[in-house]
Amino acid sequence: MTDHDHDRPALIALDWGTSSLRGFLMDGAGRILAERSSPHGIQHLPKPGPAGFDAAFTALCGDWLSVGRALPVVAGGMVGSAQGWVEAPYVPCPADARSLADRAAWVESADGTRILIAPGVLHDPADGAPDVMRGEEVQIAGALAENPDWAANACVAMPGTHSKWVRIADGRITGFATHMTGELFAVLKTHSLLGRLMPGPDAPPARAEDEAAAFTAAAFTMGLDAARTSEPGALPHQLFATRTLGLTRRLPPEALSHYLSGLLIGHELTASLAMMRRVWPDRAPPLLLIGDAGLCRRYARALDHFGTPVTAQLGNTAPRGLFQFAAAAGLIAPSTHTDAA
Repeated sequence: MTDHDHDRPALIALDWGTSSLRGFLMDGAGRILAERSSPHGIQHLPKPGPAGFDAAFTALCGDWLSVGRALPVVAGGMVGSAQGWVEAPYVPCPADARSLADRAAWVESADGTRILIAPGVLHDPADGAPDVMRGEEVQIAGALAENPDWAANACVAMPGTHSKWVRIADGRITGFATHMTGELFAVLKTHSLLGRLMPGPDAPPARAEDEAAAFTAAAFTMGLDAARTSEPGALPHQLFATRTLGLTRRLPPEALSHYLSGLLIGHELTASLAMMRRVWPDRAPPLLLIGDAGLCRRYARALDHFGTPVTAQLGNTAPRGLFQFAAAAGLIAPSTHTDAA
């Protein structure tokens, strides 16, 4: 493949989640030539059923499909779930781009375009409850492709609605645990007694910006410390403190959500760092954060407070992961380019 070929479109990659759809036009070296997004995640399609998936795909990528030659198309995320365009069953651990490609599912659009959809990953230990991911495996494949030194041994934390803590060995996902931290925070803040003392999104600021920042930072740290020093099973009791700290004026209303955030993240970190010590008793591996930049910064601050610095915070690695998936499936030639995303 010549340098000129590398600059030409070679792949359409779709990161298709629950609430949004992102498309990437990529060249033969894995570089992004163009990208687009739409609100047509699998729960917000323009039409119900397969016709809705087809319409969303065509609206986003129609002109990319007429570049003069047929481009391969790959997709990852919830589009391959039981509620997606076609179900791509979970691949058991250990899993990597090769095993994802071997178990991928095909779907055909109305105009005859074939789309290869990545499966999710299942962790089903004999001594514990099963766990699943769908979409994160693509991001991990991208992160390891861009940073091959981490492929031998690493722990990847992926903060979000359902945070993932993923164990990597020899370039493969060997196990992981999911924490419903983000969803718990949203439910408790919005639909429980705890949120009644918290100001709404349209409430005017109660104090100057720098003073408010100091209060919220202190409340977040207070929540972290409460989790770190708690006895086993203490979380239900500690949650109620989000209310009583407000009732007794020990925390101002605008700080209560930050205390709750610190408490929930602190319990997630307590469990996850204990897992890391069990798996890597002699030497901690690189600890990587992948996800929303603001949320990753919050987790990095919390981890630093727990005495565990983060090795790196990564941006959107899904495009490079989809490129690796396409290469593993034989749709495009592999690339050694290391800064595509």
